[in-house]
Amino acid sequence: MLGIDVGGSGIKGAPVDLEAGDFAEPRLRIVTPHPSSPKNVAAVISEIVANYADTIGDGPVGISLPAPIRHGVVAFMANLDQKWTGLNAEEYLSDKLGRSVTVLNDADAAGLAEVHFGAAKGVPGVVILTTLGTGIGSAIINDGVLLPNTELGHLEIDGHDAEKRAASSVKDRKHMSYKEWATKRLQRYYEVVEVLFSPDLLVVGGGVSKDHEKFFKYLDLQTPIVPATLLNRAGIIGAAWQAQWRLEHPDVAEKQVVKAARKAENAS
Repeated sequence: MLGIDVGGSGIKGAPVDLEAGDFAEPRLRIVTPHPSSPKNVAAVISEIVANYADTIGDGPVGISLPAPIRHGVVAFMANLDQKWTGLNAEEYLSDKLGRSVTVLNDADAAGLAEVHFGAAKGVPGVVILTTLGTGIGSAIINDGVLLPNTELGHLEIDGHDAEKRAASSVKDRKHMSYKEWATKRLQRYYEVVEVLFSPDLLVVGGGVSKDHEKFFKYLDLQTPIVPATLLNRAGIIGAAWQAQWRLEHPDVAEKQVVKAARKAENAS
């Protein structure tokens, strides 16, 4: 199953072996076009699909985007061209690629990958993945079932947007040590997440997770906390996994689409 991860700087894709939970072939990365309009991004995605045509045939594709995705529609867009906002990305990209497409949020894709193949594999109950980077992305998975489009980076904590105080970019910008960042910023963030969601496991992703030994030791939490293990492969693997799940559960996907259509009709 082909997974593609669309980011603000690069678009990456690879066929994924969903038994092994890893790439079946080397990843292809292409620089995100400017402007990053749906048309231009779709052209790059088409190039990646064509590169693996012999492997995937006419099979479906999973695509993660840096935005909340509600029944295929982009709710809002922060890191790509604003023409994505309000677009039914699943319909648009399916039409451009001539094949079935599953679209999901990039943090959700990473969370699914870590639950099924990575740091949270085999962990029952509620797993919360947070990606610490420019902001804070999040994914909540309960017994393998995703609650999509959570934005735990935007929790209001002590009168502040959480990611504006606790993201790793804040540590870098303010030249904070790992100890200062962990004790004064991360501790407060994660203890609030604990109170609100009572998770069974916290998984920390993002580039800073490779340095987890430098700041985990300063966190005093009731919940076990572990670093993500799939790193920059997670978005691709999670997108491929979700595409496979949709393929195996067409009845569930169809019910979701019908429900969303009825809700939109009632609202109008």
